[in-house]
Amino acid sequence: DQVPQQLLLFTLLLLNPRIIKGPKQAQFGYTVQQHVAAGGEKWLLVGAPYEMNGPYQTGDVYKCSLSRRTNGNGCSKLNLGRISLTNVSERKDKMRLGMTLTSNPQDNSFVACGPLWSYECGSSYYSTGICSRVNASFKFSRTIAPAFQRCETYMDIVIVLDGSNSIYPWYEVQAFLINILQKFYIGPGQIQVGVVQYGEKVVHEFKLSDYKSVEEVVKRARSINQRGGEETNTALGINVARSQAFKQGGRRGAKKVMIVITDGESHDSVDLQQAIEDSEKDGITRYAIAVLGYYNRRGINPEAFLNEIKYIASDPDDKHFFNVTDESALKDIVDALGERIFSLEGTSTNGTAFGLQMSQAGFSAHNVEDGILVGAVGAYDWNGAVLKETRQGKVVPPKSSYTQEFPEELKNHGAYLGYTVTSVVSARNGRLLVAGAPRFNHTGKVIIFTLKNSGNLTILHSLKGQQIGSYYGSEIAPVDIDGDGITDNLLVAAPMFFSGGLEKGKVYIYRVTELNRFVLEGALEIHNGGQNARFGSSLAPVPDLNGDGFNDLVVGAPLEDDHKGAIYVFFSQHNRILRKYKQRIAAADLAPGLLYFGRSIHGTMDMNNDGLVDLAVGSLGAAVLLWSQSVVRIYTTIRFEPSKVNIFVKDCQRGGKDVTCMSAIVCFNITARTAIPPTQEIGIKYNVSIAERRFNPRAILDNPSKLQPQNLTLFPGEETCDHIYFHVMETTDYARPIVFSAQVGLQDPADGPVLDESWPTVVRTELPFWNGCDEDDRCIPDLALQSMTDLMTRNQFCVQPVQSRGAFCRHLSEGGAEGSLRVIEGNRRRMVVDVRLENKGENAYNARLNITYTPNLRFSSLIVKDNSDIKIECFIEDKLRNEKICNVSAPFMRAKTQVSFRLEFEFSHTVFLQHVRVVLEARSDGEEMSTADNFNDIYYSLKYEADLLFTRDSNPTRYEIKSDLALEEPGVIGPPFNFTFQIQNLGYFPVKDLQLNIEIPEMTKNGNQLLQISDVYIDQVNGTHCLPPQHVAQSRASPEDLSRFSRLNRSNTLTLPIQCTVTVASYREIAVRITGALRIDTLHTLKFKILELGTSASVELPSSSPMFLHEERPVRHIILEIRKEGDYRIPNWIIIGSTLGGLLLLALLILALWKLGFFRRQKRRDKDEQEANGKVAEER
Repeated sequence: DQVPQQLLLFTLLLLNPRIIKGPKQAQFGYTVQQHVAAGGEKWLLVGAPYEMNGPYQTGDVYKCSLSRRTNGNGCSKLNLGRISLTNVSERKDKMRLGMTLTSNPQDNSFVACGPLWSYECGSSYYSTGICSRVNASFKFSRTIAPAFQRCETYMDIVIVLDGSNSIYPWYEVQAFLINILQKFYIGPGQIQVGVVQYGEKVVHEFKLSDYKSVEEVVKRARSINQRGGEETNTALGINVARSQAFKQGGRRGAKKVMIVITDGESHDSVDLQQAIEDSEKDGITRYAIAVLGYYNRRGINPEAFLNEIKYIASDPDDKHFFNVTDESALKDIVDALGERIFSLEGTSTNGTAFGLQMSQAGFSAHNVEDGILVGAVGAYDWNGAVLKETRQGKVVPPKSSYTQEFPEELKNHGAYLGYTVTSVVSARNGRLLVAGAPRFNHTGKVIIFTLKNSGNLTILHSLKGQQIGSYYGSEIAPVDIDGDGITDNLLVAAPMFFSGGLEKGKVYIYRVTELNRFVLEGALEIHNGGQNARFGSSLAPVPDLNGDGFNDLVVGAPLEDDHKGAIYVFFSQHNRILRKYKQRIAAADLAPGLLYFGRSIHGTMDMNNDGLVDLAVGSLGAAVLLWSQSVVRIYTTIRFEPSKVNIFVKDCQRGGKDVTCMSAIVCFNITARTAIPPTQEIGIKYNVSIAERRFNPRAILDNPSKLQPQNLTLFPGEETCDHIYFHVMETTDYARPIVFSAQVGLQDPADGPVLDESWPTVVRTELPFWNGCDEDDRCIPDLALQSMTDLMTRNQFCVQPVQSRGAFCRHLSEGGAEGSLRVIEGNRRRMVVDVRLENKGENAYNARLNITYTPNLRFSSLIVKDNSDIKIECFIEDKLRNEKICNVSAPFMRAKTQVSFRLEFEFSHTVFLQHVRVVLEARSDGEEMSTADNFNDIYYSLKYEADLLFTRDSNPTRYEIKSDLALEEPGVIGPPFNFTFQIQNLGYFPVKDLQLNIEIPEMTKNGNQLLQISDVYIDQVNGTHCLPPQHVAQSRASPEDLSRFSRLNRSNTLTLPIQCTVTVASYREIAVRITGALRIDTLHTLKFKILELGTSASVELPSSSPMFLHEERPVRHIILEIRKEGDYRIPNWIIIGSTLGGLLLLALLILALWKLGFFRRQKRRDKDEQEANGKVAEER
């Protein structure tokens, strides 16, 4: 049995996780944050954005105690949903407080945000979002709402009513008052209304701050009675409203609106100008309504009255002045007056006002030195924005800051800038802010920018996603791998990255350079089979988990395992995040029922006071705390007594045999890589073995039980040793050392520390033999090589009787140098090298022979000669295609010995070279005095014998011309002919660049064309190049006497040359076929009886060719014989003599037949006999 090795370093303990459960319907576990409160007590903050607070689903944050004494889950709500903004008509329902949660380790405060917090403005609700900062004592500190802006209806309205006696009937005025009040949006942060009634005196019917709703104000208005009075002191009424009514309950920053209703000229008109000027200085917008009932009833001209009312109204009159015929007509201007008052909503000078109304600020948040940075995904029609709030106020960049990276033409895409925000620290520029926009152009974008407190936002860089819908930039995390305070990598997640038809997710890694460049270095991906994962939904850089000095990373995949979820731990090394995860923690391995495990992750501190960083992971309805484990290294050493095996000294006996007895001392020491209590006992398991894979081992333990796993308990920093006794048997294999192996592991790696995976768990130590050479253990061999081949020189080849005296051998007789040239006969397949290796010095340990050869050779065999007891073993390695390494007499070649052997090589079919090279090198582990004779470099330039068979064929071989005068017509083509020349390669090697020259007699010297070539065909495509034949122009035949020539050839005719360059593969043949026809018209004209047309073909190789032919320039001839039919008259004497001779011969023949009785009849008696016998002779 052996100690099992730990293949992966599991630094997070799966046993006994702390699972804190909360209400699932509240989405408890949506966010998690480790937190240190005042006094150093450690808490876990858990966001529950669907938590109820009273009748509203506001969301909340839980603080969970980690004390073991806590009953239940130890969590309590902070009731942050009850916190409100003053003077705001807010709507807290579904504000999702706790959806964003970020802590500030500088002052141990934290910020919780509800991005859907909204408030009422007139008839609209604006979801601007809100955040709450909570101090280290869990006390509410301040509200953060950088997108919040006062409503356009944030107004203080004072109605100045004329209640003098001339107003009649009063209930019409009262009805108007009620109607206009019902138009107002009265409430916190919106409109406040006060009413002043004047006549001779001024009375405050109710103040601005008296009533908070429309219902309350209308109820009070119904009870207002007419005060009466003989005078109408309008200037007094305006002045009291300005100086008193706006100050009694008036709000700072609210728009001031005054509505003056009167039916007559003022009795204190002298004071009116001052009252209006003072109102202008106080910024009061005045609406004036003239009621003409009194004037109309009495027929009085109202011009002076109307001018006074227009003077009271703010400019321009067409927007602020009204007049009605009487009191009953007041109801007709209610809607118009309301519209004009609310038209003030659009008068804001802040260009960003309308764009931030649905900003949802707080969708993400990040602490910076002077405040907090928040993402506002809904700003500017869901293109998004980033805002900052400091103690000095809010920082809102103008919309134009984003237009370069987020152009107007893409505004309908809804980029969601601010979905996540963070920052990186640059060595050159300090802190740079980062924000993600996962829906930009459907592929996502990340921007790196600076933001001044003046609102100046400058985008420095942008990173773009690659896949539509991947949500690139929805999670961003900076990683400082080496802990120097400078960001090394920026991680950008695309959790919806589609791969293999599934949302598997992907995390891109960008290296932050010294020049503030963001260079894509790769990506983190998981191959989890056929399931959705959304890997990258959460990113958590964590401090060093494995003790290697580099910070690490945890990534969440909440949809894995059918939405149960999992997290992945990645280690870093040398400013690089390793691409292969080191630990996968699945929810199914922790507890049943967990869902969406990994939706949020945070791990920055030690939560259980063991000195190790722990991890908090959020899931649906639960928060899980995973405890880190200490990482240790086990240092193992093995030493021997004595330090070497002396096979010449047998100092003990085992089993009746003399052996060499020795001992091995195995020592263990544990060193902690991460925090560990110095008094903690660590149980290790180890076993020691001898790596002897042979039937008869050379070394055997005295106590076989030591081969079994042993247990040992150590304290960190303590060394413990074990003595193991063994003996070495008699052996001839003393060149290779004996290897002892010690394998270590932990007794219970699931509980306690774990081993550092980068540290070996197996230690192998060699025990060498004394080599017997010198006192200093130095053996000095002296290897020497001699070799020769069986390749023929030119002289050896040419003196053979079978060889013709061709050009190749003729050059030898002319005094050609022998040099390094060797001849490869046409039938040769192999090359043999005879080698002798001699060791003239001391033992040569690990003697080996390196054989290197050119690619045109293939190693075939190595055969040892003379029945030598020295063995040579050659090894084949794929990567060494033209090299062989051979061990000679392993483990060593004895002193003063030699071995002869033969190397056989086959020539390659595919590689053809003009030289051959074989390099032999003898080596050993010893250092020789001289290595000059350790090398043999065999190099020859080669000449190859081309073994060709050159033949020819003709169809037809002869032709007779009939004396047919019809054929004498010019241009008549005669019978076809077919000439064929064949070249067959009978040799082992291909023959390249063979020159084939063919000459065909085409025309007589006088220009008569003898034949016509129709086609030249060669049955080979590759390696063939032919020059097209240059035909002569056809001409009319003319008489010419050729009877003096028996054969026409190049000497007496004009020939048609055909030149080809061909390549003939080994054991292949090619044929050149020439087809054409005789020119009968020309041949009829020419004078001859028998004429031979001689076509010749020759082959030759260029002088630069590595091959040569038997004959210098072999020539083959094709003879086509042409005859003419004879036209001769026979003499008369020949005819007469022939006739007489024939008649004489006939007479002699008749005489001979007669002599033989041929002409005689049968006798009579024969006939009588036939008739007597009743027979009738048949006529023959």
